[in-house]
Amino acid sequence: MYGLDLPVDVALSLPKIIVIARKEVTVENHKGIIKFSDSELVINTSIGPLKILGKDFEIIFVGGTTITLSGCFSSMVYENYEED
Repeated sequence: MYGLDLPVDVALSLPKIIVIARKEVTVENHKGIIKFSDSELVINTSIGPLKILGKDFEIIFVGGTTITLSGCFSSMVYENYEED
């Protein structure tokens, strides 16, 4: 917890990624969609772009800073990320 008993992801505006098998991904605290196709999603986060690859992608929810994607996922990687 951080500060006023807030979770660290909320207090620092860090992305929170929830993966259900290889079928569904939810990303909270994102900063916008950079690219979307049926095989690739790139979203901006506070620590750099997050690229999700796979097939048969469908955005099933977008609201505020949360996005949920369904499909068959093969990989997820932060582009140009360097830890301090």
